[in-house]
Amino acid sequence: MSLLADTNVVLGVSGSIAAVKTVELAHELRRQGASVRAVMTDSATGIVHPWAVEFATEHDVVTEITGAVEHVELFGADGWADVFLLAPATANTVGKTAGAIDDTPVTTCATTALGQGIPLVVAPAMHEPMYDHPGVLEALDTLESWGVSFVDPRVEEGKAKIASEEAIVTETARAAGPGSLAGEHVVVTSGATSERVDPVRVLTNRSSGRTGRAVARACYARGADVTLVHDGPDVPYADVVAVESAAEMTEAAVAAAGDADALVSAAAISDYTVEASDEKIRSGGDVTLELTPTPKLLDTVREAYPDLTMVGFKLETEGDDDALAARAREQLERVGLAFVVANGADALAGEGTRALLVRADSAATYSGSKGGLGLRIADELARTT
Repeated sequence: MSLLADTNVVLGVSGSIAAVKTVELAHELRRQGASVRAVMTDSATGIVHPWAVEFATEHDVVTEITGAVEHVELFGADGWADVFLLAPATANTVGKTAGAIDDTPVTTCATTALGQGIPLVVAPAMHEPMYDHPGVLEALDTLESWGVSFVDPRVEEGKAKIASEEAIVTETARAAGPGSLAGEHVVVTSGATSERVDPVRVLTNRSSGRTGRAVARACYARGADVTLVHDGPDVPYADVVAVESAAEMTEAAVAAAGDADALVSAAAISDYTVEASDEKIRSGGDVTLELTPTPKLLDTVREAYPDLTMVGFKLETEGDDDALAARAREQLERVGLAFVVANGADALAGEGTRALLVRADSAATYSGSKGGLGLRIADELARTT
């Protein structure tokens, strides 16, 4: 299971220096399950050779519109494409697309796609003064009013640099996907929390946060607005609330859930906290730490929002699948969860995982990547909300 499984993506490449990233972008689209064909402007072919793009996509590259009417074959009523991704999109291409000026293969395809109702995703890349030009901003507003999706550039060093591959692929999946969570607000907790022992030491665990981030990304790709509560980096697919301790995570989850439709508690939250020392504890001697249980996040959120759809996680280090499912159902019944994702301690490391998705009357097994598990959870959530 992958973000762009069974999706036909046409990649439109225009003449920005960011076109050098096109080959790797095409590879990443394909890694996420897409079939990819490319269309290039003449300017783009001077930056990256069509042969390189052909190698990356394993399809012939369109560099001109011929008697084969390539734009219709790709985007007509019975066309090949599910989504058109303009990456990179220059100021020239953005303006022409908004003005229905069809003097390059890319802009001709964009006009056809828009006229046919094929989703269009635009990843701008240009110098910052060009991005700030009133005409370019007006063109971007026009395209947005037509339902075009954008992957905002990273403004650095006076340039509006093309967004990351992760951001572009995720936005493409959202535009092309089923939209099964469209209009929903999903809160996801992710990763480890840390309990302060002194100014330099903490108590924490081995959770990487990969599964929680995968859930957040999958929910966004399925159309949701996502709030991600974690002690980790900003991500392009969610509004991030940065926290460190279990208390901070619980407080942030309660606040974010106020207008949410669902909460997925994927974080490995500390079960105990400790009264922190204001000074560094000297090394070399015996130290006794008095641990105090932390309130359960799911219980706290449930008390605040009795009707909220919630998904829990359960991790165990021993017992077979039947025992694991039984413990998951105890949590499910106690808190009133939609379902529980249960797995063993080996889920804390690596890209792969195995999990049980446990409902009151069923338990389905998932084996595969954590990205795939995120999609499975998002799809199960869509069945529930």
